[in-house]
Amino acid sequence: MTDKARILVVDDDPAILDFVALALTDEGYEVKTAADGHTALEIIDRWPPDLILLDMRMPIMDGWEFAKAYAERPGRHAPIVVLTAAQDAAALAREIQAVGYVAKPFAIDDLLAVVDRHSQRPPA
Repeated sequence: MTDKARILVVDDDPAILDFVALALTDEGYEVKTAADGHTALEIIDRWPPDLILLDMRMPIMDGWEFAKAYAERPGRHAPIVVLTAAQDAAALAREIQAVGYVAKPFAIDDLLAVVDRHSQRPPA
């Protein structure tokens, strides 16, 4: 049996961070959270994720700035799934070359389905 993937959740809403982290942990995923893009980049330096769930509108470093800075880094890049309440969620996902999106508010089953689809662990 393979290990579950590492998921980094980046959102400035503490309730969403807690809710998503708990749900993913209950499913066996390893989870870390960040309240902004800058903190997320620091976490990635120590703990490379297999998937990033990314809010677009955050203080300090928003989703666009994070995606640009992350793409410029050398090495393997985890796929990004956009978490957003914006009406144009699909367009935002395409704009940063994300593999998908989950529109807020979301049902946890919908989020888990997207995470399951995009969270393949790379071979060791």
